[in-house]
Amino acid sequence: MSSPKPVPPREGDKIRFGEGRLEVPDQPIIPFIEGDGTGPDIWRTAVRVLNAAVEKAYGGKRRIAWMEVYAGGKSYQRFGTWLPDETVEAFREYRVGIKGPLTTPVGGGIRSLNVALRKALDLYVCLRPVRYIKGVPSPVRHPEKVDIVIFRENTEDLYTGIEFEAGSPAARKFLDLFQRTFPEEYAKIRFPLSVGIGVKPISREGTERLVRAAIRYALEHKRRTLTLVHKGNIMKFTEGAFRKWGYDLALREFGDRVYTWEQWNHTKEARGEQVADAEQTACLAQGQLLIKDAIADIAFQQTITRADEFDVIASPNLNGDYLSDAIAAQVGGIGIAPGGNINFASGHAVFEATHGTAPKYANLDKVNPGSLILSGEMMLRHIGWNEAADLVLAGMERAIAAKTVTYDFARLMDSAKEVKCSEFGTEMISWMD
Repeated sequence: MSSPKPVPPREGDKIRFGEGRLEVPDQPIIPFIEGDGTGPDIWRTAVRVLNAAVEKAYGGKRRIAWMEVYAGGKSYQRFGTWLPDETVEAFREYRVGIKGPLTTPVGGGIRSLNVALRKALDLYVCLRPVRYIKGVPSPVRHPEKVDIVIFRENTEDLYTGIEFEAGSPAARKFLDLFQRTFPEEYAKIRFPLSVGIGVKPISREGTERLVRAAIRYALEHKRRTLTLVHKGNIMKFTEGAFRKWGYDLALREFGDRVYTWEQWNHTKEARGEQVADAEQTACLAQGQLLIKDAIADIAFQQTITRADEFDVIASPNLNGDYLSDAIAAQVGGIGIAPGGNINFASGHAVFEATHGTAPKYANLDKVNPGSLILSGEMMLRHIGWNEAADLVLAGMERAIAAKTVTYDFARLMDSAKEVKCSEFGTEMISWMD
């Protein structure tokens, strides 16, 4: 193939978006990137599992028409580019896709293929549900208390990549301008001659669309609480603003469907703590969603010591990145943690394995395919194929309960049967019946 332009399958139709919802045909065309390193191994297993679940759920009336698109090492070797425009356009045109892990290019150019794809499609939510599957080895005493859905802002914060390397002409120019324009702030820099600079933008628009999506999700799925995780006690005009804008949006757009800690504070100041407590209790008894906030460092501690007090989390980009992996560690690690990057306003979504490429295990048919499979389960729910998604979950839960698992789990479980990546997929499919 001389061109990275994908070839659509002969049968299948595009997913469309209208009136705020996806319009999914019985044979949707879904682009996929198999990924680098262990990507081909886990993709081959994941696609078998997803196809089997769809077949068993709908008896042939529905199926996915897969279409390969290119990014990462495979793309660079074939076409001399890490992320072809044709790949981005395919995800834009066909709305929903899935990808394996991608390598980060060494040297200049794209900092991260994952970040580049999220920005190109404005996938402003990184959605990371973290839930314990019984039998998975865990480093904590009560992993069954973990059932947390994380909404991580995906387009702002330090991930915008606005940086100036220490000692570079760009850094000197920036610092000179900074010194002349903001001398008091410049004086706070301890070592200005050898400092690297990063810019941290957090906007009201970016905050509001993330929090709006998180609240809608929490209400739709009858979750109890939503926690805004921030470091606003120190970064008052970025992460502190994230907290304020989140509370303001909740009251302005969701009214009596939510109750916030800001409301509790206002009532406490006006009428006392006892009245505020009674007000909160009455609102929650009526089924309102409690919206609260937590300083990031405290949240890290409490998601371990009091995991059941967290339900849905909304966070700026960097905090959400840390939290996603830290919480996933409690339920078996990122090898079994799914993820999706979504624009709820347009319906665009790219689901992905949340771990790296692990090149030393490439082509060994060895690693755990759970992250990509569960990301596929998220994708099935996103397009409304919940029956197939349920079968994927059932297959994984039963395979793990039977202790037929890949090496990463087998070495930590008593009397487990270690199987290859592909064999784990076969085991999952057998348990769907």
